[in-house]
Amino acid sequence: MELSLTRPDDWHLHLREGDLLRAVVSHSARHFGRAIVMPNLKPPITTTAAAVAYRQSILKALPPDSRFDPLMTLYLTDNTSPEEIKLARKSGVVFAVKLYPAGATTNSQDGVTDIFGKCLPVLEEMAKHNMPLLVHGEVTDPNIDIFDRERVFIETILSPLLIKLPHLKVVMEHITTMDAVKFIESCNEGSVAATVTPQHLLLNRNSLFQGGLQPHNYCLPVLKREIHRQAIVSAVTRGSNRYFLGTDSAPHERQKKECPCGCAGIYNAPVALSLYAKVFEQAGSLDKLEAFTSFNGPDFYGLPRNTSKVKLRKSPWKVPDSYPYTSGEIVPMFAGETLEWFPSDN
Repeated sequence: MELSLTRPDDWHLHLREGDLLRAVVSHSARHFGRAIVMPNLKPPITTTAAAVAYRQSILKALPPDSRFDPLMTLYLTDNTSPEEIKLARKSGVVFAVKLYPAGATTNSQDGVTDIFGKCLPVLEEMAKHNMPLLVHGEVTDPNIDIFDRERVFIETILSPLLIKLPHLKVVMEHITTMDAVKFIESCNEGSVAATVTPQHLLLNRNSLFQGGLQPHNYCLPVLKREIHRQAIVSAVTRGSNRYFLGTDSAPHERQKKECPCGCAGIYNAPVALSLYAKVFEQAGSLDKLEAFTSFNGPDFYGLPRNTSKVKLRKSPWKVPDSYPYTSGEIVPMFAGETLEWFPSDN
């Protein structure tokens, strides 16, 4: 069996910088036409000038014949100005702004501490320019159970925010709960959407502990109960245009994952298309895969769909145990396992 898909885009991607960037970018560029690149570097990408410079470093790291187009984002802080949003829109390379609640995930310490008290003028400017707000949808109150962070964020921050700013476009990134599905489907179509990762479609929180602690299955938002995984699979595979591909591929060197305080993040860029195909095949919905991977994202962002194609062949292949690079090695999702769908440009 072979599937021919309009070339997909990745609407949530971490590429890092330096040696790590050079090690991983070709895995995304091989099959994806574009990617929304996350801004949580050290220091974070908080200005349009920094985003332009980061984009240039990504382009320099690409293979010589690559047509991969990195779409840049700004990191929202308490001090971001409406004027910066105007500069971003004029740049032609910045397509969204990312909200990290301070302390929510990797390199989020510079994130927002008071969205209603300090960020409303910026968000109003974004709504005026039709620039999406990408949200890491978790509260960071240590008194809130980590498995409830997404639900509480929706109830206390996102829902009130959209009442105040109903014209603001929002993408809930890497959703993990049935609560997120219910919320997204209660909103006006075209105003709120969500990216969905391979890990949150295929794994539940048992995957963190089976056979011992599994650091390479640890990500944020953390994996949830099986009932939540099933709710997300059902929402995505029935063909709704409110959901689109966003891998949240997040590379870390092996030693930073396998240590007493391991980093959050799953590196899935080399296997993502194979895993999405697995999910849709298991649901009997392969006919709906292309819309999820290739149409819903650009339609939401108001960008043209890609015109080139990629193919997925039903041909078993083994995922490498790791990908070496100058500073160590990166362990991919499902390392050493056999997958059924092999992506190819040919």
